[in-house]
Amino acid sequence: MFDKVLIANRGEIALRVLRACRELGVRTVVAHSSADADSLPVRLADETVRIGPAASRQSYLNAAAIVEAARQTGAQAVHPGYGFLSEDADFAEICAENGLTFVGPPPEVMSALADKSVARALMSKAGLPLPPGSVQTLPTVTDALEVAAEVGYPVIVKAAAGGGGRGMTVVRAATELPRAYARTRAAAQVAFGDDRVYVERYLTDARHVEVQVLCDGHGNGVHLGTRDCSVQRRHQKLIEEGPAPALRPSTLDLLAETALRGVLSVGFTGAGTVEFLVDEAEECHFLEVNCRIQVEHPVTELVTGVDLVHEQLHIAAGTPLRWRQDQIQLRGVAVECRVNVEDPERGFAPAPGRLDRFRPPGGPFTRVDTHGHPGYLVSPHYDSLLAKVAVWAPDRDGAVDRLDRALAEFEVAGPGVRTTIPFARRVLRDPAFRAARHTTGLVDRLLAADAAGPTAPAGPGTDPVPAARAGAAPAGRTSVTAAPAGGPPARRTR
Repeated sequence: MFDKVLIANRGEIALRVLRACRELGVRTVVAHSSADADSLPVRLADETVRIGPAASRQSYLNAAAIVEAARQTGAQAVHPGYGFLSEDADFAEICAENGLTFVGPPPEVMSALADKSVARALMSKAGLPLPPGSVQTLPTVTDALEVAAEVGYPVIVKAAAGGGGRGMTVVRAATELPRAYARTRAAAQVAFGDDRVYVERYLTDARHVEVQVLCDGHGNGVHLGTRDCSVQRRHQKLIEEGPAPALRPSTLDLLAETALRGVLSVGFTGAGTVEFLVDEAEECHFLEVNCRIQVEHPVTELVTGVDLVHEQLHIAAGTPLRWRQDQIQLRGVAVECRVNVEDPERGFAPAPGRLDRFRPPGGPFTRVDTHGHPGYLVSPHYDSLLAKVAVWAPDRDGAVDRLDRALAEFEVAGPGVRTTIPFARRVLRDPAFRAARHTTGLVDRLLAADAAGPTAPAGPGTDPVPAARAGAAPAGRTSVTAAPAGGPPARRTR
């Protein structure tokens, strides 16, 4: 195991990695921006290095400054968390050139899987099912029109270098495609420096299901079950649960087995996630491979008892995988809610500020990952994720009820601060979600209901929620609802 690890991230994930290192007897260095000088990870680290100003490009995305901080402090490894440089193959290669271990897959594996077109070809070769569409990128709009005509509308135009829900446009008719094609290419060039795109069939009533995997550098690998991430807004996940509910055992087995086969076929190492869309007939369609720890990793940890960050560090240090597949047992159900500092009443606009009061929930089988605390200034410079509330129960109904109870207890007060907690509780009470019949269109349906009428649908046995109050704090409460800030910027993949 390493003696010292530099954490190249901020917020709750930096704190999560720091705590794992401390449990393993590893000293920590937190590389931070000037805006995070008084953050909880910085306060708790063994050493800290200021690597730049608040702007991400001058700090958390500044590879040279991070590597220099690791060299100056004698760190042997760099843990990138999620987002920022966590899936940057060039950064991993720079670490290797400077004698640092990057906690993640080899650069060449990340590079191949980051290119969605290459990843699709590799996974197809390994036997993973793909959505109908182009395997290769499409250099002209004529090519895109031909593929779309073949697979049928609606289709989705995706950036080959995209991720995190960025660089994609849904197209419902041939007349819309030329403009969408040009717009997606332009956006991809700005966001990723790569304007290549491909087209695939857009599944309108599908569920987003992912498989957690762990692989070492000795050819060993295990899967740790599935997570359902279908509750999304603009391709950004809001609520996740595991195992994925209401799917046949044969479907769950197929997802897990093909996911593990796919990552092993390309020499993947570390913790990763293979993402799929599952349609109404339970046909599975490969989406992408994420080459780092996921925001929603607590869901898997709660149902398996496996500490994924511990395992990341052991694998990076060269230790053979410490788990066999027959040792991975799934017990009960876990559900996680992301608490973002956003105002649902204003189109989920960022709503940061100072936290005058901050009281996370507690109780049995309730886990809160956050770096928020009373007096903390939620920075406007970074991602809006402030906390994750994850709960466990023997069954899904119990887990959903427990999460709703926990969110009801979560209090935050501060000028201008708003969070997504009330909207999340509304999702938890939605009849389709309670029955596990929801798809990736659930959030859009709820928002459309707000736009169409004076009331928003509520769950069974509850009073209707006025649409104007759908994102506000519960009546009679003096707090402005919960909120922690943190997490990486827009280039994070979620």
